[in-house]
Amino acid sequence: MLIQNVMDFLPILLRGAVVTVEVTFYSLILSTVLGLLLALMKLSQLRPVSWFAASFINIIRGLPIIVQLFYIYFVLPELGIQLSAFQAGVIGLGIAYSVYQAENFRAGIEAVDPGQIEAAQSIGMRRAMIMRRVVLPQAFRIALPPYGNTLVMMLKDSSLVSTITVLEMTRAGQMIASSTFQNMTVYTMVALMYLLLSLPLVLLTRRLEARFGQGKRK
Repeated sequence: MLIQNVMDFLPILLRGAVVTVEVTFYSLILSTVLGLLLALMKLSQLRPVSWFAASFINIIRGLPIIVQLFYIYFVLPELGIQLSAFQAGVIGLGIAYSVYQAENFRAGIEAVDPGQIEAAQSIGMRRAMIMRRVVLPQAFRIALPPYGNTLVMMLKDSSLVSTITVLEMTRAGQMIASSTFQNMTVYTMVALMYLLLSLPLVLLTRRLEARFGQGKRK
């Protein structure tokens, strides 16, 4: 009976897992781009730009992700901005995690040896080129461990988009459980599937960290 239930539930949960991966992937791209932009703005010498970035980071960090999702999905349509549940989920999760990515990148940029920046300036490199060729490659190596942790957290928090009807893995599990009352079987399967999705990310992050670390030592 248990095996039969698992075989019946698995295809539905796998379809939900695909959506979970898609939400995480697109949210990661959005959070990375916004996070890098916010980090550069926060480090800007222009005070209004730096102040805006710092204020945005503090505001978003202080709001629960689920509230941000509700606001984007339920409030924005009242302002004439219509988004699908999937789009709202990706945007909400991406914005929520962009502030954590911003701090990861900012810490990485500030950890780069100032002497290398001065050396680049001495040979006539402009600020934009120094940032692109000298600072950001090293900052990425430094920020990789927290970046990987943020990715794993984002994968797990993608379950929150189920609250705005995105049919990802958690939502699929809820629907199966409510119709079959096989709560233990369903949610155990959901938990194991999240674990199976998370572990490769953890291992990949460690492998990349070791590879870049070796490259840096050379």
